[in-house]
Amino acid sequence: MGKGNKSEDESSWQKYGVPLYGAAWVPPAAAVKEDSAAESETPASDTVNRHVVLAGGGGEGHSGIPNAILLSAFDFESNSLSDQPVAKHGTASDLPYRIAVHPGGEGVICSFPKSCRWFEWESATSTDKHTLSLKRSAKVLEQLEDVGQQLAMTFNDDGSLLAVGGEDGKLRVFKWPAMESTLSEANAHNSVKDLDFSPDGKFLVSVGSGPGRIWNVATSTSVASLPKENDEIFGFCRFSRTTDTDQVLYITAMRDKGGCIVKWNTTSWKRISSTHVVRDPVSAFNVSPDGKLLAIGTIQGDIYIISSASMRVQTVVRKAHLGLVTALAFSRDSRALVSASLDSSARVTLIKDKKKDGMDSLVFHACKNKFSNYLRFVSEQPNTPQATSMSILLCMPHDLRSTSDSQIVKFPSYHLIHGIT
Repeated sequence: MGKGNKSEDESSWQKYGVPLYGAAWVPPAAAVKEDSAAESETPASDTVNRHVVLAGGGGEGHSGIPNAILLSAFDFESNSLSDQPVAKHGTASDLPYRIAVHPGGEGVICSFPKSCRWFEWESATSTDKHTLSLKRSAKVLEQLEDVGQQLAMTFNDDGSLLAVGGEDGKLRVFKWPAMESTLSEANAHNSVKDLDFSPDGKFLVSVGSGPGRIWNVATSTSVASLPKENDEIFGFCRFSRTTDTDQVLYITAMRDKGGCIVKWNTTSWKRISSTHVVRDPVSAFNVSPDGKLLAIGTIQGDIYIISSASMRVQTVVRKAHLGLVTALAFSRDSRALVSASLDSSARVTLIKDKKKDGMDSLVFHACKNKFSNYLRFVSEQPNTPQATSMSILLCMPHDLRSTSDSQIVKFPSYHLIHGIT
């Protein structure tokens, strides 16, 4: 398991002067639309996810802390966030709380204490290399005026539907961009905490007080209830693909022993597993677009990155932030994770490409063929010096199960592997 802290690379961690509540990557379509030639000449990895959008502030009153939506630039090569926002849109006394970026690059919707507003990307006219900016759209979301604080907002994968969930427990789904209502449930929960569409677009999950709920998008009806167990309190929800045709649902749950991730079957809507991850309460959660990683942020400012295949913690960033983590978002290519915090900081954590962590990677991945040959040798000649020399305690990794079962059975204690020479 990898470990780190925010001092490992200060350039990937920046403070922007306002408590942050929302964070997302700007879609490639928005980031490069002003220069299609650059998009064709520059490798995709260099043009994708160059900007992050952040939202937050001090709220109403006379705290002296402004409210704003910010754009910051991220350089993958140097692993650095811009030390100042490259664009800033002030929102007066209204605190921007949650944001949802349209996947097609059209803009970003932001929730405020009483309503939601739509903002559009625009190209800056200066010669500065950062050419992306943000402006309030002339488009008024009349259906989301005077609706109170919305705590959750999300688009479906193709951007044709928008779901919003309110502090008052009301769930709304609209066709985008027409804003034609397709679902309006006044009492979905006492308060809607989180929402997510399934990758195939067929379902919407909502969590709040009480059980989670599954909604059929086509019929606009509730089709399943996801019950809590014992003292659980559900927090966040995300669908994810496991293959091109299969998908899974994750819901975070707090118990007396700490934060857990519950995995659900998306056909039967039954629990598959529940994995305890952290002692501290979970304050943010997300899943990588490729479905391989889960990320958790805690009230202590720590970040945990978890393998979806093994449900084991792959990386821990201790004190990634000095305050609680409010938002997490993976880049579209799953190469990086942006996080935001009440301490006014944003951070980008690069995802290390490792198939196995710790000693699994050190010995097994690097020496797979040699190890397979060694297994065969010691199973046939268990009394040789090679088989009785120094011992290394290791667990058999899954990708070595290509070694035949008969070979494993012949070696009576394959968790205790003797010296490999």
